[in-house]
Amino acid sequence: MQSSRQAAETATFQSFANCYLREVNPGTPVVHRTAAGPADCTEWSLPRQQMFLRAEIVSASVCGPQHFGRLWTRTVADASWRQVEPLAALHILIHEAYRQMDDSRSDALRTFELELLARVLDSYQQMTLYIERAKKRPHDEGHFIDAEQSLVFGHWQHPTPKSRQGMTFWQQERYAPELSGRFRLQYFAAGADLVRQASARAMRADEIVRSQLGASGDDLEIRAGECLIPMHPLQAEALLLDPDIQALLQDGSLRHIGPAGQWFTATSSVRTVYNAQSDWMLKFSLPVRITNSVRVNRRPELEAGVAMARLMQRIGFAERSENFRIIHDPAYITLDMPGREESGFEVILRENPFKGDRARGIVTVAALTADPLPGDIPLLERIVRKLAERGGDGVSGTAITWFRRYLDCAVAPLVRLYDDVGVALEAHQQNSLLDIGAGYPTVSYYRDNQGFYLSERHRGLLAGHVPETETIASLYFADAEIRDRFAYYLIVNQVFSVISRMGHDGLCDEGMLLCILRTHLEEYAQAMSGPGRDFVRHVLDLPTITSKANLTTRLFDVDELQSSGAHSLYRPFPNPLRVPIALTAPRADHAIAS
Repeated sequence: MQSSRQAAETATFQSFANCYLREVNPGTPVVHRTAAGPADCTEWSLPRQQMFLRAEIVSASVCGPQHFGRLWTRTVADASWRQVEPLAALHILIHEAYRQMDDSRSDALRTFELELLARVLDSYQQMTLYIERAKKRPHDEGHFIDAEQSLVFGHWQHPTPKSRQGMTFWQQERYAPELSGRFRLQYFAAGADLVRQASARAMRADEIVRSQLGASGDDLEIRAGECLIPMHPLQAEALLLDPDIQALLQDGSLRHIGPAGQWFTATSSVRTVYNAQSDWMLKFSLPVRITNSVRVNRRPELEAGVAMARLMQRIGFAERSENFRIIHDPAYITLDMPGREESGFEVILRENPFKGDRARGIVTVAALTADPLPGDIPLLERIVRKLAERGGDGVSGTAITWFRRYLDCAVAPLVRLYDDVGVALEAHQQNSLLDIGAGYPTVSYYRDNQGFYLSERHRGLLAGHVPETETIASLYFADAEIRDRFAYYLIVNQVFSVISRMGHDGLCDEGMLLCILRTHLEEYAQAMSGPGRDFVRHVLDLPTITSKANLTTRLFDVDELQSSGAHSLYRPFPNPLRVPIALTAPRADHAIAS
């Protein structure tokens, strides 16, 4: 069995190499001859370094990550291959990626290269720690927060999945979800005239904050006309060092109260926190660069959360959908500061549907599709095999039934929502949760106020329900752009991850699952007549499908949340639904909408 270090090295190379395959160089399939027998490999030619790199494919995937084994290199001048360690091979790939770029920018590119290497090593070190701790920690896999805190490897399609620049090793113990630390929030008191807030619920945001404190809030010295603002301890520490904030503290218009209230723990996003007895989760800005970006709650996102909660209420969304729920962010509170769009105090109040016993059986799709700890069996495989033992369909038949029920609650309602009212969701695997308390998926959930795409085609309808949607930046999009993004988040990131997980674990052939997905999508197209139909045809008929360019983003040290589009965050790759094994599904005759 691999040690924690070896598992982290393997996973670090695997995530980086899969990005490299998709974004930089697809490599060449070859067979590598060894004394123990032949090994199927991908070979990369690295001309700038006058060498070749081969990676053994121990488990292949049509639509998801390749699983790699042994690695070999040789120079152009030497025919003999030598085995290399994963991090050494990864460094070779990084170096080649930068050597292929514009030589006139060598100084800037070298800076980017060293920054990327630092993040890769940071991610690897964090991963090693998380794996070691996870092996020693008892797990309650049927609980929402355990699934949230189980993602020790991060996303397979990211070159630095566990990089967290700005969080020290001693802060990790308290604030990293993988280490299950607990902490109380810091509180500030500000004059109501300095506070900006909104709520789509009966209670104002400041009333929600006070209600969360319960009896413990009675001991706080709150003056008349003041509002309380809760804050993540890391963000509070950064704010207290801000000269503008210090000036407000000195003149008394802002007061730092200190820690109070319930104990919280981090969810998978790090900056959204959870208490099993609370009606609300809270989402904060953090002075930490997590994967691609410093995580900041932007003003338009706060407004979008409130607007979308109102929209879903006014269109009667809950009554329309029995097996799909949106976890709303219906309120926010922050401190207004002249000359600053965001003060750093922006707090999003998120509904907590997973309170008490309602947290049982809730898992993110990311947790279901994650690679297992060394020596463990993947979570989805355990679930399917347990169901197969109770039923009579065998493992493959049970996997197919599970997958179809998953599509019914996690895919069909989202496409229908887009078709009916022109709202698409950024439903990637970390933002998507399933209720698998009964083994099979019964209900899916979506979360994230950053991930709403409203169709320009439906602007009149949507603005008629909620006029303020027209004043929120980056909320309405052309349908052509929505189709690309929706295809990535829902199909590539989420559904393909389920298919590849089942394929890697031998539960069901990927080709069969791709056929089933095609059949379901064809049925959606026949039943729909709006943008949902156009989206399905886009996914089914085009030779390429959009993927997020996480490695390219990292190569140029781009903060994706601040990006102006100089380096595209998305790019096409060959559509797995167009490969021969996926095309055996029956197809209705529909043309792609223009």
